[in-house]
Amino acid sequence: MALREYRKKRDFSRTPEPAGKPSPARKAGRAGKKARALSFVIQKHAARRLHYDFRLELDGVLKSWAVPKGPSLDPAEKRLAVHVEDHPLEYGGFEGAIPQGEYGGGTVLLWDRGTWSSTEGDPAASYRAGKLKFELRGKKLHGGWTLVRMTGRRAGDKGENWLLIKERDEAARPGSADAVVVEQTESVASGEEIEEIAADPRRVWHSSRPEKVARRAGAARGSARRAAPAAASRAGGSHSPGDATAGQALQALQATGAAGVRKAAMPRALEPELATLVAAPPDGESWMYEIKYDGYRVLCELRQGKVRLSTRHGKDWTDRFASVAAAAAALPADSALLDGEVTALLPDGRTSFQELQNALGDHGGDSSARSRQPGRQAGSARSAPEIVYFAFDLLYLDGYDLRQAPLEARKEALRTLLEGAGQGPIRWSDHVIGQGEDFFRQACSFGLEGIVAKRLDLPYRSGRSKDWLKVKCLERQELVIGGFTDPEGARVGFGALLLGVYDDGGALRFAGKVGTGFTQRSLHELRERLDRLEQAKPPFAGPPRGAAARGVHWVAPRLVAEVAFTEWTADGSLRHPTFQGLREDKPPTEVRREGASPPPKAPSSKPRRAAPAPPQGRRKAAGTGARAAAAGRGRAPAAGRGAARRRAQAPAPVPARRRPERSSEPARRSRPGGSAERLEVAGVRISHPDRVVYPQQGLTKRDLALYYERTAGWILPHLAGRPLTLVRCPEGQTGECFYQKHVGDQFPPAVERVPIEENEKTVEYGAIDSLPGLIALVQMGVLELHVWGAHRDRVERPDYMVFDLDPDEGLGWERVARAALELRDQLAVSGGGLQSFLKTTGGKGLHVVLPLIRRQSWDEFKGFASAVAERLAANDPDRYTTNPLKARRKGRIFIDYLRNSRGATSIAAYSTRARPGAPISTPLAWDELGAPVRADTFTVQNLQHRLETLASDPWHDFSRVRQTITAAMKKEWGGKW
Repeated sequence: MALREYRKKRDFSRTPEPAGKPSPARKAGRAGKKARALSFVIQKHAARRLHYDFRLELDGVLKSWAVPKGPSLDPAEKRLAVHVEDHPLEYGGFEGAIPQGEYGGGTVLLWDRGTWSSTEGDPAASYRAGKLKFELRGKKLHGGWTLVRMTGRRAGDKGENWLLIKERDEAARPGSADAVVVEQTESVASGEEIEEIAADPRRVWHSSRPEKVARRAGAARGSARRAAPAAASRAGGSHSPGDATAGQALQALQATGAAGVRKAAMPRALEPELATLVAAPPDGESWMYEIKYDGYRVLCELRQGKVRLSTRHGKDWTDRFASVAAAAAALPADSALLDGEVTALLPDGRTSFQELQNALGDHGGDSSARSRQPGRQAGSARSAPEIVYFAFDLLYLDGYDLRQAPLEARKEALRTLLEGAGQGPIRWSDHVIGQGEDFFRQACSFGLEGIVAKRLDLPYRSGRSKDWLKVKCLERQELVIGGFTDPEGARVGFGALLLGVYDDGGALRFAGKVGTGFTQRSLHELRERLDRLEQAKPPFAGPPRGAAARGVHWVAPRLVAEVAFTEWTADGSLRHPTFQGLREDKPPTEVRREGASPPPKAPSSKPRRAAPAPPQGRRKAAGTGARAAAAGRGRAPAAGRGAARRRAQAPAPVPARRRPERSSEPARRSRPGGSAERLEVAGVRISHPDRVVYPQQGLTKRDLALYYERTAGWILPHLAGRPLTLVRCPEGQTGECFYQKHVGDQFPPAVERVPIEENEKTVEYGAIDSLPGLIALVQMGVLELHVWGAHRDRVERPDYMVFDLDPDEGLGWERVARAALELRDQLAVSGGGLQSFLKTTGGKGLHVVLPLIRRQSWDEFKGFASAVAERLAANDPDRYTTNPLKARRKGRIFIDYLRNSRGATSIAAYSTRARPGAPISTPLAWDELGAPVRADTFTVQNLQHRLETLASDPWHDFSRVRQTITAAMKKEWGGKW
């Protein structure tokens, strides 16, 4: 019987899997013929080891193979596929959990599904013969494939070993390795990640066919709820007796031995507890550390199914955060009071106050479209943020006031209450205990706002105190708007805002201007509000005078702005301020200049501690960061994350920017056995992390590794799949540096090898497609990454043309900017028009870059670049030259087209340069040429700020441009190449 082996391995009284029976066999048609297509499914299975179950419908069952690495779109990759027992057809709809301890226990995600057909003869006969050729028509996989049985069997093999191979066709991606499973991780059924499914205890078998199984799964859920202690009835709640989560939360709190829980009515109004700003995190096991979220502080009140979301000053904002309110109404409690922060959760896991304001829109409310899960827009360069309420305290639950209980016990009760919420709009805020300095350093390395430290053993106390402390990575605070300037040039709305803070005497003191961080929309909307507040006199005590006050429009001090900046100057002004958004939850008169106090000393005696909470509730900071970063990224605390899955791979041309990659263990340091300090970033050990590589800035190897970790999502698409030439400086920027084209045995496996024919022999270049590869090069002292103009899979067909504008010493920047614009315009009018992109070199000049379809040979490619450069130089020989000799450049700009030769390279976008100041080669928008931007403006120290404040990626459309050098262009440019 076809399913005998399948049934023998399972106890169907304990697992929700279907027992099934063979279905009538459907005849499989050949590809291209009219016949009923058969189904296929691929299930990502996180059992004892992660693998992919590849299943084809044949003879009324699902023929099944376990593929450890998953399928690959690279025809050169022959993936092992171990033949396992047949499965029933209804198994093809399975997504959820198989109970641990049962056969195959673990989480199952529906990775792909669709139909298939044989491309060679009768599929049943081909299957029996051990070679099955077929075509897939799925959500993710397409085109021709082959399954072939390997001859012989090794001792210990539990099944037949086959190979799964992609055919060479239009759906193939040579050189892509495991990119398809690394990049496309979401379910085709639910859109969720496997961690989200694993974190949701409600996810069991869902199938429309085996009704008995569905009923049995429902009964199992009911039994599990009834088995919970009857704390819900003792709590006085009136919610469903089958849903004991609120009672479990109270029992979890009581199990800690915590005092202070008392039966009482829910408070009508409550002032939240506030944190005091300090200069450094406190140390010791008395503190828990949480991510400082960048959003609105909100109290969430649930009374008999009705929800109220209120700001720290009591404003009702329930309508603004409708998705959060709906999720709160579904909590398994009659009454509850939660404290937390409403945020806009970005795809890379950070929270953004500015994006939160954008998401609220004109009407001040979120929408379901803005609240979707990450990964639902696969391939989208910019996904809308999620509106997420991170709850970090539980103050009241079903008749009990919890405020006098220790914080650690309250958080354990909160975790239990939210256990079934999964990755919805309300999530538990994770924490670590101890090692605050390490936690703070990691939070800053992820580009987060900062951290909050809280005493574990203390009750909830309204108002500001030193029981809770906040430490910021960047300076940031609220300021009152007292005026604005008119826009200049192409700017709309206004030019800059004049800001101030109130002193202790109640006078508004001028604190400087902010003119960056605005979007076109915020400029328009804010100008309308400012016009309504305009007044004749300045609101400041001691306002700016003279040129600083010329043309200023004064406004009544009614609006509060949140501003990020680097520091306060000696005269009380902001340095390098950037607008983040308006704060409508804080009265202007409360705005004071924030000053950081020193961290408090550790308690002289051990604090009164609650009894140990379950392991999930306490997060030790050994190795800090995995849990800490999980809190910042909004992952379920108990779920395995595998965040290193998003390795950039090599589609051609450059793929769209992906979200930054994270290793499963973020950057951490240790001193094993008292040895010298070590650092790990993305799983790569960095030796001598404190070695200074840019002496003028004091930047170390650690700083460089963390820079690349933060910007991985920006740089990797410009490196992926391209052979590299490296500039290595083992002793730093001021030491001896050298170019290295070929890689040897000393390069780690994370650096891919690319065999290339060169001088009648094959040599190996390096390439990197992942964050570990990038960090491995930092470890080897690489300060510059130069890329070929072609991808590794077709090195003889270039797709990235570069014109390097290199000015003579002493030439003004306006000359370089003008040259770039003239070159852009010349390319735009040629033939059907060529679209070009701009970036700084990090040296003296600019690069004008053309993305092209891979059709030309290197000779044609270089010939066209030469013709363009020669014409520009011929039209204005006093300003331009194509002669590389220094003596011929006097007073001119050298248009270097020679970088478009086979084997020549150019500096990669977002790569560092081995030059003083640690400059970065940075993509620009064309309209930025009119701004005070130079070739070396952006550096390791300030690029992150630029990326965080960009309205959009200047090279957003780079990978979407489909253009080529046409015959008409060749004729126009006189090409004989």
